[in-house]
Amino acid sequence: MRIIDLLSTDRIALGAQVSDKEQAIDKLVELQMAGGCIDDREAYRKAILAREEMSSTAIEQGIAVPHAKSDAVSAPSLAAMTLTQGVDYGAMDGQPSDLFFMIAAPFNGDLHLEILSRLMVLLMDGEFVKALRSAADAQQFMAVIDRFEKEKYPQEVGGTEQKPVEEKAGYRVLAVTACPTGIAHTYMAAEALEKAAAQMNLSIKVETNGSGGVKNRLTAQEIEQADGIIVAADKNVETARFAGKKVLFVPVSDGIHKPQQLLEQIESGTVAVYEKEKKAAVQQQEQGKESFGRQLYKHLMNGVSHMLPFVIGGGILIAIAFLLDDYSINPANFGMNTPLAAFFKTVGGVAFDFMLPILAGYIAYSIADRPGLAVGIVGGYIAKVGNSFANISGENAVSGGFLAALLAGFVAGYLVLGIKKLADKLPESMEGIKPVLIYPLFGVLLIGVFMFAVNPTMAAINTGITSFLNSMGGSSKILLGCIVAGMMSIDMGGPFNKAAYVFGTASIASGNYDVMAAVMIGGMIPPLAVALATTFFKKKFTSEERKSGVVNYIMGLCFITEGVIPFAAADPLRVIPSCVAGSAVAGGLSMLFGCTLRAPHGGIFVFPVVGNVVGYLIALAAGSLVGMLLLGVLKKDKVAE
Repeated sequence: MRIIDLLSTDRIALGAQVSDKEQAIDKLVELQMAGGCIDDREAYRKAILAREEMSSTAIEQGIAVPHAKSDAVSAPSLAAMTLTQGVDYGAMDGQPSDLFFMIAAPFNGDLHLEILSRLMVLLMDGEFVKALRSAADAQQFMAVIDRFEKEKYPQEVGGTEQKPVEEKAGYRVLAVTACPTGIAHTYMAAEALEKAAAQMNLSIKVETNGSGGVKNRLTAQEIEQADGIIVAADKNVETARFAGKKVLFVPVSDGIHKPQQLLEQIESGTVAVYEKEKKAAVQQQEQGKESFGRQLYKHLMNGVSHMLPFVIGGGILIAIAFLLDDYSINPANFGMNTPLAAFFKTVGGVAFDFMLPILAGYIAYSIADRPGLAVGIVGGYIAKVGNSFANISGENAVSGGFLAALLAGFVAGYLVLGIKKLADKLPESMEGIKPVLIYPLFGVLLIGVFMFAVNPTMAAINTGITSFLNSMGGSSKILLGCIVAGMMSIDMGGPFNKAAYVFGTASIASGNYDVMAAVMIGGMIPPLAVALATTFFKKKFTSEERKSGVVNYIMGLCFITEGVIPFAAADPLRVIPSCVAGSAVAGGLSMLFGCTLRAPHGGIFVFPVVGNVVGYLIALAAGSLVGMLLLGVLKKDKVAE
């Protein structure tokens, strides 16, 4: 949709006079009302003010673009205004604003973002802004917009279609732009860099991380061939792919105001090489050819990382509820017998209930970006509830559990990818409704059909695993404790460690609390064993290692296994086996003593809610001593350096 199509002469006021920001907004709202696209003036005005409270929509250089979505808007529209004397609108550069565009968009959809991004591109052209300010009347104002929009987007008016930027190769400079909201400044910085590069005769490609997702994504080949990369961002963006390249990190405002200086820095070759990430991981990302297994792991970890706050927060609150409750009042209602306990258990339970939907949602998000999120969450919730075609209402349904949520997340993600490919065949005019209608409608429908079909099978599997774990006794449980605890020490936060931890959290969801106890104690042992070894076997370590070893006391007690990584990297054949052995002993003893843990994290801070805390402390001490002694025996004395 063209800007000129959303504007009319009766919604343009040139040379208006207002005294402040509020009057400017009121004047623009009145202009919008004149167009007949606003059903409720006050509701729309409140929506505009609410958006301004988040952050000013002034975009510097005397320009402001207030915008809002509202149910009061019957059709998208624009209003424009110039002032004889600018007003303070909260611009970043501190300058008064005298050129305004106000966007009105229906609540459903993201059309306002499309309009806004197009406006930003045009408003970065100084000649365009100058022509608008000098327009004699509304007709000339409209003519200026029409002319510049046709020049910028010739393919829309039958001109020669420009070759997509993705098809170009061998860019001298690459850039990534991103602002916290992903709207105005993201595209302003991109436009400024592209204009400056054109003036300097430099080939450039800019990736925008906007509210609609990543656009114009940089490829591995382009990154490899580029002289340097500019990251103009005020939020986190994917940077591991740039390791080994000269990368200039700046705020997004520098991309807007200092594009030429940034490009000159890249051209000079004085920018430092970015080496933050490990080479192996970087090589995989640069090649853009990750194995399918690696991709699955990455997607799974994205789900797990977003799930953990719900699991940890909810689990600890539930554990506190049991700690505060009186079992003797009603054993069948333990955790809810007293008002205080009931409060903690209720709040914790609400947080815990989000675990499976969030897990599935963010697995799907990792696969299919934002369109996958809602579909994955719905799939995860159906997995949790246990609905099926045989039990549509879900009454007395059996949950498919953790495995069903995993399946829902992956299926949802790839379903949305398939829908995206099919939707690519739709006319370009339907581009705006894809993320707000096509993707969620068909995605939610299809994941619902799938989960209703597989839930009975997943419920049977979940019930079988739970029954198997509950039936395990004696030596079998001890062996399981040794295995999951030992896995926590194999790679210190890597795939084995994460797999064991996920198994522990899944066990909590199924009502098996002894597995999580073994998992946590297994993760606490490596840093404690290293810390003890650096204290009692000083000759085995350098002075620097002894100093860092002290920190591992704290990390171990806090259940942070990663503190051992420097020691393991320096001497893996001695450190890793010692830690694995110590963790396995601790995990086996935890199972032997019948220790349980309802809180999936926290280390020593959650020991008050551990079942059989005395036995747990004994297991922790025994495992730490075994790891320490093995390190003391296996490691060689350090020679003076």
